[in-house]
Amino acid sequence: MSDPVITIQHVAKRYRTGSITRRTFRDEMTYRWLQWTRRDPARHMGKLGAVANPEFWALKDVSFDVRQGEVVGILGRNGAGKSTLLKILGRITEPTRGQAELVGRVASLLEVGTGFHPELTGRENIFMNGTILGMKLREIEERFDEIVAFSEIEKFIDTPVKRYSSGMYVRLAFAVAAHLEPEILLVDEVLAVGDVSFQKKCLGKMEDVAKQGRTVLFVSHNMAAVQNLCQRVILLQNGRLVAVGSQLEIISAYLGAVGDKSGQLRNRADRTGTGEVRVCEIELVDRDGRTIESAICGQEVGIRLYFSRLDTALWSRLCASIM
Repeated sequence: MSDPVITIQHVAKRYRTGSITRRTFRDEMTYRWLQWTRRDPARHMGKLGAVANPEFWALKDVSFDVRQGEVVGILGRNGAGKSTLLKILGRITEPTRGQAELVGRVASLLEVGTGFHPELTGRENIFMNGTILGMKLREIEERFDEIVAFSEIEKFIDTPVKRYSSGMYVRLAFAVAAHLEPEILLVDEVLAVGDVSFQKKCLGKMEDVAKQGRTVLFVSHNMAAVQNLCQRVILLQNGRLVAVGSQLEIISAYLGAVGDKSGQLRNRADRTGTGEVRVCEIELVDRDGRTIESAICGQEVGIRLYFSRLDTALWSRLCASIM
């Protein structure tokens, strides 16, 4: 088994939720005085002079390893810490505690326009990003035509990217990130900006990248894409790592966690009918008869119904009607 190329050890990230008011000369002088006396302005000033629970932990003691050639998905609700984790791995922000070690060149596609200079053209941004990744000029030139063809924006390659739409940004950004051969590719939900055909092309390219022995971390709310692309999935909840496992296992756990339990049949008060037969619960079961919270595309499932107020005669008539 290959050595880890990504090692996350007890990573935590803290943000301050209070903003510092500096609208007047007095506020500015107070801010400078606190800094000069080595006191924290956020604690003493805060928003409108009040600080209530100024700390917010986006990540809390997260640890895991990713090995070379793995495609790992990261799932979690909005605010679970997924994007924060990728920003730490992409060296956009530093962790408050812990450390993240990466071996090899890293390309990040975290949000629309990340790493692009708006005043430069698409052509110039390709060469700039390649240089940042440590590519030689000859290597970038060899891949330039392939990048432009993949992005499908040949007509606008010499236009400043500040005039690009969000979809054009994503097309060019992904093409650059995937074709300049980084050892590690970080992809956030940004692919949702593109159209369906381009999303399919991107997923296919990520599969090719993985087959070449490179590593992909993929954040998405598209369960089908995570299931088909990822070999292993990490589940984050409220900044903590709660589970690591196979695609089906973690996707089922995630969908079960976000499901709304408030509408259970036992508690419904808006039923109609005579009440002779009352369905009080419905369960999904897998091939082994174990109860599951949700079904994934392509999975074989069974449906188990629970009845109340049902006598033998009614059951016979019900079975006959179903058959």
